[in-house]
Amino acid sequence: MDMTKDALQYVVGLKNAEVITINGENYTDRQVSRVDRGLRADPVKMHTLTGLVDYLKAGIDKTAEKMLVQVVSPVSVRVISMLDEDRKREELAQATASVPDFDYGRYIEQEKFLISLQAKFLPNDDRELLLKFAGTVKNESIAQYGDNGVTQKATIKTGISTVGDAIVPNPVILRPFRTFTEVTQPESSFVFRMRQGDKGGVECAVFEADGGAWQNAAMANIRDWLRDCLAGMPKYTVIA
Repeated sequence: MDMTKDALQYVVGLKNAEVITINGENYTDRQVSRVDRGLRADPVKMHTLTGLVDYLKAGIDKTAEKMLVQVVSPVSVRVISMLDEDRKREELAQATASVPDFDYGRYIEQEKFLISLQAKFLPNDDRELLLKFAGTVKNESIAQYGDNGVTQKATIKTGISTVGDAIVPNPVILRPFRTFTEVTQPESSFVFRMRQGDKGGVECAVFEADGGAWQNAAMANIRDWLRDCLAGMPKYTVIA
């Protein structure tokens, strides 16, 4: 009995859609979807700009006469076709950068901060300044340092048994790994802060302070790098 009911429901579902006119407006008695005229492939995925350029230069897959290489964000680039008959684009390839995580705007334990600063930021004068300052500050001084909302003061070790007060450096210019490694990592301004942790010890944090301008710089660097690599292939237009 159940099988007969299921079969009847299947047959009813196969009927053609009918158009019903109500108050001069046309309606259909079932949901229908338009079938595209063209087929589209799934994008080839990779994690480096070098891999993307190698793929395009190899000419393995058939592509349209003109293609767009779009820099979507500091960590994403895609290769898309021109509009087809259905007014849609085929995404041929996609590159997504693998960048290290860092807790911007969050206080983290002193040792973890020092390790992350060395592993996830490129060397420059301000990075070395932060490493020296955060590595020599005395734990017991943090609860007593001066803080007027703009500058902070803490006690640091200046020798084996010598200590002295110092102003916490602010703002600082740092170069974290935030985009593809093939291009220059943009510098940007950060606010550096310290505090006494709930369980004792020092906690440090850096807060982004450039309004996101680094993202535009990173995307411009990616665009310029790709244009140089694809200079001999006019079918690819690089945009950002």
